[in-house]
Amino acid sequence: MLEVSDLRKKLDIIRQQAFINIEKINDLYELQVTKTQYLGKNSAINDILKSVTQLPHQYRIEIGQLTNKLKKEISDKITIKFNELEKKLIDEKLKDSEIDLTLPGLDFSIGHRNPLLKTVDDIANIFKNLGYQIVSGNEVENEEYNFNRLNLPANHPARAMQDTFYLDNNSKEVNRWLLRTHATNITARILSKQNKNKQKVEAVISLGNVYRKDNDDATHSHQFMQVDGFVVAPNITFANLKWTLNHFCQQMFGLETKTRLRPSYFPFTEPSVEVDVNCPMCKLQGCSLCKHTGWIEVLGAGMIHPNVFTAAGLDEATAGFAFGVGIERIAMIKYGIDDIRLFYNNDLRFLKQF
Repeated sequence: MLEVSDLRKKLDIIRQQAFINIEKINDLYELQVTKTQYLGKNSAINDILKSVTQLPHQYRIEIGQLTNKLKKEISDKITIKFNELEKKLIDEKLKDSEIDLTLPGLDFSIGHRNPLLKTVDDIANIFKNLGYQIVSGNEVENEEYNFNRLNLPANHPARAMQDTFYLDNNSKEVNRWLLRTHATNITARILSKQNKNKQKVEAVISLGNVYRKDNDDATHSHQFMQVDGFVVAPNITFANLKWTLNHFCQQMFGLETKTRLRPSYFPFTEPSVEVDVNCPMCKLQGCSLCKHTGWIEVLGAGMIHPNVFTAAGLDEATAGFAFGVGIERIAMIKYGIDDIRLFYNNDLRFLKQF
């Protein structure tokens, strides 16, 4: 028969051994093994609980309570030890990954603005400061506003100069739809609205993509950007145009910039001129950039042709001037870029320079 005093002594020995063993443990795996040893199904404590049924009733309750109390004490001791070991493990990991705040920071690459978009903003701001209205307009246009109303009827020889993207080449319609070949289509549309609204003064800049069937190379692209501007107002003369072009070039390339106007031909202006600026590289001395002439062509301009006013329903005596600027060309000159394709390749090595 079991002696109650022996069970009490056995529980006390288990307590002492368990506390000593738990205190010595240095890793979580060993702690788990010790937990199984003292609290598992085959543990000495569990054996004592099984033997309690052999005791008289009055001792059965006492030994049962002592055994359950010991289980709780060991469980609490294991929990405390577990928290200590886990904290120690976390501290070691943090120490290994400790950040040295004295080290230089990482250089994270950030986006850079495309110089083409910066040029668009620069041009728009120059004319906005002069009181011009800035519009974008539609890139899908019909022949009426892209050609006919700009003094480019179907039999006009200059029309063959612009190889056009038609949206339906097989269409037999007289007024076919196309991707606009210049931003001047907006000029034709606004002048027509001016007739309806009986407006007397208009100063507008239209900008956006235009499309022509060019072979892509260092200086040509099937898609490029253009700014087209015009002013219609009483008493407008060629002198007003000349001042505007000179002001634009100086604001864009620097106040020391010189301009030169050469006679040219555009169907929607008469007289027409090409505008050159002095080469920013050689300052009129001659270099490979300006082909040793000292001058670089930047835009075309002229007084609006009377036929354009007539097509818009305006009096042919109406006065106004117009000009067109290739944005890529301006950006290439301003930033010394020798290949138009660089604007569209999204090469970070190129963009980071700006």
